[in-house]
Amino acid sequence: MPRGRGNRKLTGVQYAALPWRLRNGELQILLVTSRRTRRWILPKGWPMDGLKPTEVAAREAEEEAGVTGKVDRTAVGRYRYMKMLRDGVELPCRVEVFALEVVEERPDWDEMDARARRWCSVAEAAGAMVEPELKHVVRHFEVRLAQLRRRKQSAMVSHGRRTA
Repeated sequence: MPRGRGNRKLTGVQYAALPWRLRNGELQILLVTSRRTRRWILPKGWPMDGLKPTEVAAREAEEEAGVTGKVDRTAVGRYRYMKMLRDGVELPCRVEVFALEVVEERPDWDEMDARARRWCSVAEAAGAMVEPELKHVVRHFEVRLAQLRRRKQSAMVSHGRRTA
């Protein structure tokens, strides 16, 4: 990784979960607040030794939002933002986003005292977020999920096993 003055990283990479569920046929996205600025974001974190990016994203979703589920192996998108470090220096970060279909939502979780969480429609989620590229990732995910669901439904029909 490129390093700058004082051996400081010039860029950072993080992995995020995009927690989602369907309620009455509507796609909902789970957002959490950041610790310091309290803006609405996706759960995300730094790489961890011995863990794949998908595993990091899943762990962050569990720690920051109290949810577990099935994480996609392929990133659904990427975005960039400026991370404010504790010393006040801004670090450009690139975030890989992995969809996580929520299976369990815990009433108590590790960071519940430091963060709020809320389920939103895609439009509400995009409106609540600050980073333009992240808004795009969320909006594009809705389109991608609809395409995947249509393909899956077509495959079931073509095999004579149409299910509800």
